[in-house]
Amino acid sequence: MQTLARFIRNITDFLYPPFRRLCTPEFFRYGVCGAGNLLLGTLVYFLFYNFVIGHELVYFTLFGREWCITPHIATLCIQFPVTLLTGFWLNRYVTFTESSVKGRKQFVRYVFIFLFNVAFNYFGIKLLVEFFHVYPTPSQMIISVASVAISYFYNKYFSFRK
Repeated sequence: MQTLARFIRNITDFLYPPFRRLCTPEFFRYGVCGAGNLLLGTLVYFLFYNFVIGHELVYFTLFGREWCITPHIATLCIQFPVTLLTGFWLNRYVTFTESSVKGRKQFVRYVFIFLFNVAFNYFGIKLLVEFFHVYPTPSQMIISVASVAISYFYNKYFSFRK
């Protein structure tokens, strides 16, 4: 895994020079890793929404009670664990490699920020899909871009601070 992280970091560092006047190398790495994770999340969302869940309501039993959730929110519940794990790995081993915070503490902090993003994404997608009638996949992309921008500052100064 370290080899893959080094490979990704070398690619981002190779692509960085044209952007050096616009941002720091760390911010550029975060942006590239965030964009990659965003693309992965969007792909997972698209595939599960269109081919697994199939635009249908999802019924399940939990705590002896039957629940029903909309397909776009059910897909979000599937997509988030994927992006949580890949995002943490990319942040820890590619972007914020100089953090002195222990790995377990980084992960707990990262999960805290992740849960904030879950709420932000949940309410954002519900707002865009159910009130403004924007299609689910573009809604997820819009909310995710805003979420990535906000998360950079929380991760830099909280989860992976030096």
